[in-house]
Amino acid sequence: MKQALVAQALWHQLWLDYSHRVPYARIYEGVISEAGGTVANDHIAFRSLALSIETAIGTVNLGIRHLEQVLDGLGYVQMGQLAFPTQHLYARHYRHPQQDEFDLPKLFISELIVDQLPPEVRSHLEETVQWGLDIEGLLECQSAITDLRAIDTHPTEPHILAQRLKCLFVRPWMPPLRSHLETVNAVSQYGAWVLLHGYAVNHFTGYVNRQNTPAYPDIETTAQALRNRGVPMKAEIEGSAQVGLRQTATQAIQESVTIRSRPEGPFVQIPWTYAYYEIAQRFAIAPTPGHPELFQGFLGPNAAQLFEMTRSQGTITPRG
Repeated sequence: MKQALVAQALWHQLWLDYSHRVPYARIYEGVISEAGGTVANDHIAFRSLALSIETAIGTVNLGIRHLEQVLDGLGYVQMGQLAFPTQHLYARHYRHPQQDEFDLPKLFISELIVDQLPPEVRSHLEETVQWGLDIEGLLECQSAITDLRAIDTHPTEPHILAQRLKCLFVRPWMPPLRSHLETVNAVSQYGAWVLLHGYAVNHFTGYVNRQNTPAYPDIETTAQALRNRGVPMKAEIEGSAQVGLRQTATQAIQESVTIRSRPEGPFVQIPWTYAYYEIAQRFAIAPTPGHPELFQGFLGPNAAQLFEMTRSQGTITPRG
């Protein structure tokens, strides 16, 4: 019970941060609320690097396992995995046993397989994450995770522990060099995104099935309502009712991000993509003939398309 309450508080706090940065999420919230509907979250997505580095506190894994530390403490269970060979990505998805009782979202966590990239790109990724790694911050996170694992006997209130656990969902290294970012982005826009944003939320997902308003009964009407409010949307809706899941998304917003022009500075600001807002509609399928059930998983082709929504093109300003 306490695990679920911490999870509930943590995702709510991350939602407040994310929706402040991604105005499209607030527009969706307004559209559904004005129609008397319910705003619910289907899943949250995070990105990472399949990379282990040696630090003053030992070996640190920066991939999926970095976030699984907190997922295990929250009670989430891995439900499946997906591979994306052409994008050098691997992903796992998770559900909470008390998902329905506490209205907890599913989680989708991916990682870039750094060993599959060209040597120069691997070198730039490794150098960036090792330079200026926040060891003190990592230790604070470990302390919060330790307290989470002892939650049944720990006196801390769930919302206070959730606030401490937010330390995992940041970029724990210094901003990348411009030259490194350019090289990585040319091969993997995903890798460049992680260098800039770390473990920040990649996207939240409006759950069409839970909207409960006749004004927006499906994903088509919901996407059109967002377009009518001026939200730039992905042109296609991925998936189908037959496979159990249909998904689309807004375009990714751009933010001003910090990079280093040279190893010792100065720091400069450039525009770069951050996050989009996804909407998803789920359908009943029959994995066992005659026994239909709502599809709760994820589809590789859909996810592969959505990974590309954060691609930045022509956003690095010319060198002076």
